[in-house]
Amino acid sequence: MCAGKEWRQKQIRKITDRVFDRVTNQVGRANLTFEDLYIAVLLVYNDINKHLPGPHFDPPSKDEVRATIQECDLNLDGEIDREEFVQFIQRQTSDTFIVVSQGLIITLVVAPTVAMATKRATEGVPGVGKVVQKLPNSIYASLVTLAVVLFQKSYNDV
Repeated sequence: MCAGKEWRQKQIRKITDRVFDRVTNQVGRANLTFEDLYIAVLLVYNDINKHLPGPHFDPPSKDEVRATIQECDLNLDGEIDREEFVQFIQRQTSDTFIVVSQGLIITLVVAPTVAMATKRATEGVPGVGKVVQKLPNSIYASLVTLAVVLFQKSYNDV
């Protein structure tokens, strides 16, 4: 299994364990009913939107949650236990993590390449060109990448 997939699964497991424990402690049951599950889904998506870079992700509709319950309720008791909840969240968030991963790849690969192209373009700009040319390539690429990340974050917060 590749390291990125392992990291994603660990992150999902951390989120699902924390949310599952929070909701089951509040409702006083060991498993989640549909209403509890929908609240848990909203909490998971809230965490995703707070902690992962990228666009805002809308949680699934109640109908989508109902359909996925049918697929994940392996013991057919009408409730979701901890392991079923992990499977449920993995199904619901698989597209979300793909979008986040693609955004990170674009930011971390494309931004430094663009930085080097812009560094060459600034050579003829009076004042700025000499300062930019004196910066080592690695520092300049890091500064441009940081600026892109901050811009993306501020754009997503709007």
